[in-house]
Amino acid sequence: MNQDQSLLELFKQTRADSETICKPLAIEDYVVQPIVDVSPPKWHLGHTTWFFEEFLLAQFLDGYKRYDERYAYVFNSYYESMGKRVVRTDRGNLSRPSVADVYSYREHVTNAMTKLLSEELDEQTRAVVEIGIHHEKQHQELLLTDIKYILGNNPLQPVYGNKENEVFVESHMAEMLPIKEGIYHIGHDSDDFCYDNEEPKHRVFVEPYSISNKLVTNGEWMEFMEDGGYENVLIWHTEGWDWVQKNNINAPMYWFNDDGEWTQYLLSGSKTIDPKAAVTHICYYEAFAYAQWKGMRLPTEFEWEIAQEKFKWGKRWEWTESAYLPYPNYLKADGALGEYNGKFMVNQKVLRGSSIATASNHARPTYRNFFHPYLRWQFTGLRLAKSL
Repeated sequence: MNQDQSLLELFKQTRADSETICKPLAIEDYVVQPIVDVSPPKWHLGHTTWFFEEFLLAQFLDGYKRYDERYAYVFNSYYESMGKRVVRTDRGNLSRPSVADVYSYREHVTNAMTKLLSEELDEQTRAVVEIGIHHEKQHQELLLTDIKYILGNNPLQPVYGNKENEVFVESHMAEMLPIKEGIYHIGHDSDDFCYDNEEPKHRVFVEPYSISNKLVTNGEWMEFMEDGGYENVLIWHTEGWDWVQKNNINAPMYWFNDDGEWTQYLLSGSKTIDPKAAVTHICYYEAFAYAQWKGMRLPTEFEWEIAQEKFKWGKRWEWTESAYLPYPNYLKADGALGEYNGKFMVNQKVLRGSSIATASNHARPTYRNFFHPYLRWQFTGLRLAKSL
């Protein structure tokens, strides 16, 4: 199988995987947008299709006719240079195009992409195809976490299905791993696919530190709660404390106190909390406060990348102390694709690792995820560090 044939197979599988994620949904689930950060599943299916149509088919496939010219306004996300769009807060207000229309749109674009990928591709086209495929894989994670939010905030707490390692227990003993001071290389440096924010490879100096070989558990988090962690202003950032007060936060997302017993909503339904399992669905503010309470801190993204070979990771996105900023000599892509990452490098925190919802080929040590510090609907957790 040559390079282009492999790309075609990866494309087909990726398109099928998105639709598989949506199979357990009722038709009503496709259009719900309970908060601005959660997009309706129908929108994800349409947006990833629009990406292929606009960035590839309209530019590289001779004679291609768009499925519906109006869909660009509906399914553009944040690409200012690609034209006007529905604002993010209104995605859940659109009953049309219907779910059936969106699936028909997907079929139209998938068939056209199959035709394009059956031809010999030049290097530029192949690179954009790769970005499109990995873009859809990113949306598959968002699709699943958005579905969980949609169902988990429904008072009926409907079951979606089982997800392996949604309750994740590390059986080994907790240990702080020492790391020597020194100069280390950071960033992606191979021919495999990566995003532009992982490059270029560069050197950093770190002071000596230690980092935990385990994620913080539910049981440890309960101790934090029982000790008044959510009431102790001294361990919170000012913005974090304001967030706690304004939103009446007293536990991780999806935790519910039922007559003194804590349960949590999982994709498989409501379950009693396992104290040995890794805590999840916490925001940066909470992770920072917990680390302060423990007399420790969060690792920087560089400390995490340097140490990651010494511990297991990949089940929770791990908050770091690092602001999301460009690496030295970072170069964004030309044109609209330059809007993919670079313009978001402000007021966000970096998360490292990956989660149970992350595509397997995105689980690499250089991957830089990023979210605003108050967000916690992703499969997030934390690992502690300490300066030596």
